[in-house]
Amino acid sequence: MSSDRLSVEVGGIRLANPVICGAGEHLIEPSGVRAAIEAGAGAVVVKSANESEAARRQLAHTDYALLDSSWRHLPWDFDPPADASLLNRSGLYPGSFDGWLAMTAELVADNGPSVIIPSIIPADYDRAAELCTQVVDTTGCAVIELNTGAPHGREASAGTIALETGADRLRNLVAEVRRSVTVPLWVKLTGQTDDVVALAEAASEAGADAVTLMGRFMAMLPDVETQAPVLGTAGAFGGPWALPLTCRWLALARERLGPDTSLVATNGARTGLDVARFLLAGARAVQMTSAVFTGGFGTIGATIDELDRYLVEHDDTAEEIVGRAADRLERYTDQPVDPDRWHQFVPPEARPSEAGREGSE
Repeated sequence: MSSDRLSVEVGGIRLANPVICGAGEHLIEPSGVRAAIEAGAGAVVVKSANESEAARRQLAHTDYALLDSSWRHLPWDFDPPADASLLNRSGLYPGSFDGWLAMTAELVADNGPSVIIPSIIPADYDRAAELCTQVVDTTGCAVIELNTGAPHGREASAGTIALETGADRLRNLVAEVRRSVTVPLWVKLTGQTDDVVALAEAASEAGADAVTLMGRFMAMLPDVETQAPVLGTAGAFGGPWALPLTCRWLALARERLGPDTSLVATNGARTGLDVARFLLAGARAVQMTSAVFTGGFGTIGATIDELDRYLVEHDDTAEEIVGRAADRLERYTDQPVDPDRWHQFVPPEARPSEAGREGSE
């Protein structure tokens, strides 16, 4: 396949393709990172870490439920149906921070500084800049992710994982890290706010080279058989249903921040056409996490192949379609006026009678 057709520039680096394998349990071990690279991922975000001992212990409390669209449990067989959603508890890298640094440095040396992306989820904002600087200096990475959108932030014990929903606090945090870090800085945002664009704007203004949106939501699902919560707790929740939500925020962020701002999508992509949808909505690259975690690393190659076929069929490149749908997004008031259009979309019993319509004219 053509590298030129799939290649994208995002957040200060060039990727061979826009499919990024996002951080998760499948990337704790170096073997998982290497499997993602061998499958063709344009970049791989190594399982996130921080300085907190409590964050390392949290992984021991994890649990996972794969669910279909009727909320039935699915087997974890790495062949989920297209409508599968993931509800789970999670934690950070379970080993020492120094061990994580050494592993990441080796992966960068073996695979290239633009392919391996270390991710820091700060526990203490006062140490975030120090940690990010240490990561860059130790690993030789060409880009670093500052993840402020970990969905479990409010459920985790205090001082474990930061989840930022305040634009001013985010701006200050990103500015502090930006002053300390010399490589491109990507900032990942939460979706657990009523204004993701405000966070994107704050991160961009503070010096983020790319903004990733948006993290998964927190949810609680009752099990009708046991009459208890699935997993026994709330959990982070994501699935293909989230794609249109993320696309809307991408389009609004592009409108506010302009087409030159690098946006990265996450939450909802399961296929190559989903990646195309995210690009059309304004993303320059797409992090796929749950799809690979639940479907295996073969998901990456299948996604890239389908995206490439789509681009060939439309005589496009990945970069050419970025924002194409977002730039055509209209307001309700821009639409044609047809007072009777709603009639065909309600049950026949709820439609106005001919006599009633004549009387209202």
